Amino acid sequence: MASHPRSTQTAAYTRAVLATIASLRDVPDDLDAAVAVRMERQRILHAGDHRFAMLVEEWVLRTVIGDAEMTAGQLGHLIALASLPSVSLGIIPMGVPRGGGWPVESFTMYDDEQVNVELVSAHLTVTQPGEIAEYSKAFTELSAIAVYGTAARALITAAIDSLG
Repeated sequence: MASHPRSTQTAAYTRAVLATIASLRDVPDDLDAAVAVRMERQRILHAGDHRFAMLVEEWVLRTVIGDAEMTAGQLGHLIALASLPSVSLGIIPMGVPRGGGWPVESFTMYDDEQVNVELVSAHLTVTQPGEIAEYSKAFTELSAIAVYGTAARALITAAIDSLG
């Protein structure tokens, strides 16, 4: 199982996100290479018998990256990805009460072997079974409050409509 927003991004959206990160972190501009690598990674969504469970917060759908047109393209791409048989996309609606804690960082789980965590200042790789179990529990709890299928598409469509 994997969960990560980067595997759902268009090239234009990825470029805008990476440009922002490069500016914040004051790192060299290697956007072309970074975008190419991320787009290549997305091939796995269409190959083999892998399964992907992804969660996105509704507020993320309503965050404009680049401009309204780029964001609308990204949201349309998300709808298309959600229709793939290998993808389960859940949207966590705004205003839904949460149980215990929840992660504020973006993370990708690779079954029970590894978790990659993307922070503002760093990218962490977690391999300790106890820590992986914490991320698994958080993902399970967040999955339980997410909406899927038609309800998820409705939230994405509403975000597109809000762009004007």
